[in-house]
Amino acid sequence: MTFSLNAISPIDGRYSAKADKLRPIFSEYGLIKHRVTIEILWLIALSKNSKITEVPRFSESTLKTLHNIILSFSDKDAQAIKDIEKTTNHDVKAVEYWLKKTLANNKDVHAVSEFIHFGCTSEDINNLSYALMLKDGVNNVILPEIIKLQKKLNDYAIKYADITMIARTHGQTASPTTLGKEFANVSHRMNRQIATLKNQSYLGKMNGAVGNFNAHLSAYPQIDWSTFSKSFVESLDLEYNEFTTQIEPHDFIAEIFHNLFRIHNILIDFNRDIWSYISLGYFSQNTVKNEVGSSTMPHKVNPIDFENSEGNLGLSNALLDHLASKLPISRWQRDLTDSTVLRNIGLAMAYGFIAYESCLKGLNKIVVNKDRIHQDLDNAWEVLAEPIQTVMRKNGIENPYEKLKELTRGSQHITKEALHEFITKLNLNAEEKTYLLNLSPHNYIGIASILAKKS
Repeated sequence: MTFSLNAISPIDGRYSAKADKLRPIFSEYGLIKHRVTIEILWLIALSKNSKITEVPRFSESTLKTLHNIILSFSDKDAQAIKDIEKTTNHDVKAVEYWLKKTLANNKDVHAVSEFIHFGCTSEDINNLSYALMLKDGVNNVILPEIIKLQKKLNDYAIKYADITMIARTHGQTASPTTLGKEFANVSHRMNRQIATLKNQSYLGKMNGAVGNFNAHLSAYPQIDWSTFSKSFVESLDLEYNEFTTQIEPHDFIAEIFHNLFRIHNILIDFNRDIWSYISLGYFSQNTVKNEVGSSTMPHKVNPIDFENSEGNLGLSNALLDHLASKLPISRWQRDLTDSTVLRNIGLAMAYGFIAYESCLKGLNKIVVNKDRIHQDLDNAWEVLAEPIQTVMRKNGIENPYEKLKELTRGSQHITKEALHEFITKLNLNAEEKTYLLNLSPHNYIGIASILAKKS
């Protein structure tokens, strides 16, 4: 899509190219194409039901014509439907009229043209369209990008598994970990959510005005419409929802959006941590020639990719949260509040997609600064108060926590020498004293390295 300086949304302006993979799916064109697809496939399904004698089986030629409308559907076709909508002021009815007009010269279809949209309410067409759009968008665009990001995190977990670093709790120095273990924590969290997203069900209904096949039975009482409808929905590779009002209740959509919301929160958490580590100097960033970090300070290389990712994840979550909260709620059998809200699915997805790409871009630019990490380790001997007092507890020495607290807590700088002097005076056997004297902030990491390599 061409970049537009007049676009209100940055998705269609500044970030236009970044959303191109989602545009054919979640745009107005994408929605109209899916509606056309459902209407055609429903008509074909009716023609195959031997009890609906008024709609004979279509010839191979007619079937080819019908399928070609789906395959060759174009921007021009979508615009023609929009032009009809100017008169009907009803988007789904415009699809029906366009199909009748487009197929007017086909004798097979023209003879049964009133069976286009037979027994359907608009929501029958829309719910299946959105289900297919979501399934396509999530499985073929969103999920692969999330998996790519998770794999990068996992690669770094293994690559940096043995690089010891000071951990921080409440912003204060804490027991050391490894850089790889920090990446592994995020990778594992992501993996759980990815597994849920992969197993998500996509539901659909095709049961008329209030979900009871009222109109269907009035015309063909001998047909088991529930079974027929189930077969049709499943032919679209969707799961049939038998119990609905006029609308499919959208609970599965809320499940998807809550799942994505959790993934985004994990990534916001990660972006903020990486930003902080860059601020500490634990990472530097590869520079890009001619790129400017500040309009006034030439030295700056800002962590803009992680900031961009965090900001767009927040925007996506704001939309996802509203969509997930609103869509399952409808007054009585139907109101239209879901209709206008559903049109923003693509926006929520696009902000998330942009964020994944930004985070990946940032990860590909970071370089570990081992000297800076080691400097913090060398200045954090106070963290060994934990293992010392723990060994003291084991050996029955009184008030070990309090003694270490008196030695280490607060602003007093604790040196290696001060700790060793404390250890040598303890009533411990030689083996345990040697163990404690050999500890340093560099090697007091528990099984962090092992865990990182298991991720």
